Amino acid sequence: MEMSDAQGCMLPCGRDMETVWERLDPVDTGAADAHELTCEYCSAARGSLLALRAVTGELASEEAGPSLGLTGRIMSAVRAEVRRHHMLALPSPEPGGVQISEQAVAAVLRCAADSVDGVRARHCRITVTDTQGAVEVAMSLAVAYRRFSANAVDEVRERVRAAAAAQVGITLMRLDLTVEDLYDA
Repeated sequence: MEMSDAQGCMLPCGRDMETVWERLDPVDTGAADAHELTCEYCSAARGSLLALRAVTGELASEEAGPSLGLTGRIMSAVRAEVRRHHMLALPSPEPGGVQISEQAVAAVLRCAADSVDGVRARHCRITVTDTQGAVEVAMSLAVAYRRFSANAVDEVRERVRAAAAAQVGITLMRLDLTVEDLYDA
């Protein structure tokens, strides 16, 4: 194939691909002349261009929306945004103490809740109740109404409590879960 600025892409038979494109008609054989209908190169080009037109027509007619994965990544980034100034003292036998941001703890707890099928953690508020690492947590949830089970809230409660103890080293004195939204999944 040769490329020429004036003519575009030339087929081996000498016909310009642009001319073949201009003569396409999806209803029937179109305005093709005798050469285009009998030439193997022009016929192959017409077939490819018609297939391309059909596929792009299908793609153009589809409604595109963000994937759930993209939405989840965006929400994780939003949740991780700023406000790391509230620190939580972790229980430690060592002198000097250890602190962690409340936001980091909230992220761990939300992740634990998100691991339950049909559940998405929304907001997570942590309130320190004492200096020994005991906290109260209020978390709101969104649930998939088609996949959500009656035992899911209990499972969220178990996973959040386990994550608090095993991954962060804190004790939950109280865990309030509120289902505030439904979504389609």
